[in-house]
Amino acid sequence: MSKITKKVEELVKPILEKYGFDLVDIEFKKEGRSYFLRVYIDKPGGITIDDCQLVSEELSEKLDIVDPIPFSYYLEVSSPGVDRPLVTDRDFIRNRGRVVDVFLNQPFLNRTKITGELVEKNEKSLILIVDKEKIDIPVENIKKVKLAIRF
Repeated sequence: MSKITKKVEELVKPILEKYGFDLVDIEFKKEGRSYFLRVYIDKPGGITIDDCQLVSEELSEKLDIVDPIPFSYYLEVSSPGVDRPLVTDRDFIRNRGRVVDVFLNQPFLNRTKITGELVEKNEKSLILIVDKEKIDIPVENIKKVKLAIRF
């Protein structure tokens, strides 16, 4: 994490705690000629546009006062989206009981992608229910986990 993203994290966390939101990620990067500061937030049930606007306004005020970025940039506050990977312990806890896609480094049960209901993740394994059977996938074999999107 850069100095800038650490400072932004310090500024945004109290705002998020006040509203019961979670910080998912902070990105600060140059795209073309412009710099973008993106703050991804979430909450149980999902983030709304109004939630993003609320956090954006309060964070913008704090950024103007503290001024951790000495040049112009665009601030974006948004939901991480449904296609984002589950990474933190909180992600896994919040999504227990939901169907996830698990992408693997090496085949497990003759597959490199397993879809099932998320039961639990611990330091050794990810536990899913697949075809009414509980399976433990070793954490070191997991490349990525994300919510399964079904249409």
